[in-house]
Amino acid sequence: MSLTETKIKSAKSKEKVYRLTDGQGLTLAIFPNGSKSWQLRYRFNNKENTYSIGLYPLITLQQARAKRTEIKEILALGRDPKVKEREDLLHNQQTFAKVAKEWSDNQLTWTECHRQRVVNSLEQYVIPDIGDMHIETITTKVLLAPIKAVALTGKTELASRLQQRIKAILRYAVQQGLITYNPAQELGGVINKNKVTHRPALDIKQVPELLIRIKHYQGNRLTQLALQFSLLTFVRSSELRLARWDEIDFEQKLWTIPAEREAIKGVKYAHRGSKMKTPQLVPLSSQALTLLQEIYEYTGKSTFIFSSVKDDNKPMSENTLNKAIRKLGYDTKTELCLHGFRAIACSALVESSLWGRDAIERQMSHQERNHVRAAYIHKAEHIMERTKMIQWWADYLDSIQGHFIMPYEFAA
Repeated sequence: MSLTETKIKSAKSKEKVYRLTDGQGLTLAIFPNGSKSWQLRYRFNNKENTYSIGLYPLITLQQARAKRTEIKEILALGRDPKVKEREDLLHNQQTFAKVAKEWSDNQLTWTECHRQRVVNSLEQYVIPDIGDMHIETITTKVLLAPIKAVALTGKTELASRLQQRIKAILRYAVQQGLITYNPAQELGGVINKNKVTHRPALDIKQVPELLIRIKHYQGNRLTQLALQFSLLTFVRSSELRLARWDEIDFEQKLWTIPAEREAIKGVKYAHRGSKMKTPQLVPLSSQALTLLQEIYEYTGKSTFIFSSVKDDNKPMSENTLNKAIRKLGYDTKTELCLHGFRAIACSALVESSLWGRDAIERQMSHQERNHVRAAYIHKAEHIMERTKMIQWWADYLDSIQGHFIMPYEFAA
C-alpha cells in the first residue's frame, strides 16, 4: 500500500534501521536516532542501486514521489541518475561552505546538539578563510592557514578536530564526484600535540590520610559531600558537576549518566553527559545513597545535584573541588587532583584481584580500542559484578579509616 502522511508521522524508531515502502522502489528508511530518509531503489545496467533523495520532513511525500518520477524518466533515457546528479553538481558553484553544509546535513547518526557544535567550530575558525572558495581550487597549502592559526593559540586538540572535519568534508566531495583528490590527506604532522601529562594521584597507602582530611574539611558542607561522593563513584569531573536529580534511581540504586544532557540556557557545557557518548550506568553503594539523601536537603529544589552555592540554577564551578583539594593541603599539580580519585580507585580494584578486567573498564567508562570487545562490554555492562564492586570499594574505604590494609588483604 502507498504511504500516507499519517503513517509516516506515526512511524517510530527501532533498534535497527527499517523501511516503509511507497511502491515503484520508493522507500522511507527509519533510523534508530529517529531520522527518516527517502531512498529510491532502481536497477541500471542490471545492477541494484539506491538513490538518496533526502530527509523527511524536509522532503515531503509529494516531493519524494515527484523525484521518483523524475528519476524514472532519466532511467528511461538510458542514463544513471547518480551520474547525472554528479554532472549537474559540477555545473553549479560548489564552495567549501556549501559542501561543508551538505556534509553535516548528511550525518544521520549525529545528535542535533553535536551537529551544531561541529557547524559552529567550522563557521568560527574555517569558513571565514576558505568558505567562499570553489571546492576545486582548494589546495593543501590553503588548508594549512586556518588549522595553524588555531594551533598557534595553544588549542591543539581543537586544531586536530578541525583537521579531521576538513578531511571528512573533502572526502565527501570526492565521493560526490566534485573533486578527484582530497588535499587534506597531506595535512598529517602539521599539528604538534602537547605531550600527555598524567594527572597526579596518591598512592593507595596515603588514602587514609586523605579520608581524615576530607572528614575534617572546614569549607562548605556541600563541597565536602561532593568530595566524598566523587571518591565513592570516581566519575569524571563534568559527569559529577553536571549531574541532575532525575538521573538518580534510588530504588534501583543506580545513577544513569546520559550520553548527552539537555542544554540549559546560560549554563556553559550543560549538555555534556558521559564522555564516551554512550549512557553510563553507575551503581550506587549504600554509602553513596546516604550521601545523596543529605545532599538532597541542600539542593533538592535544584535541577543539579551539586548546584552552585551562589545560584541554585547553575552547577558547581569546575574549579570548586580542586580548590577544596588544595585547601586540604595537596598540590593539585604534583600530588592530587580530582581526576586522581579515578586512578586511586582503579588501582585498588585491580590490586584486590576480585574483579574482571571488563567490569573494571566498564566502571571506569574507558574507551575500549578493540571495537569487537567494546561492543560486547557495552552490551553486557557487567552490572551485577559492578554493583558488588562499587559496594566493596565503599566498604574498603570505611575499613581503612582506622588502620590501613592493602586491597588484596581486605579481599581475603
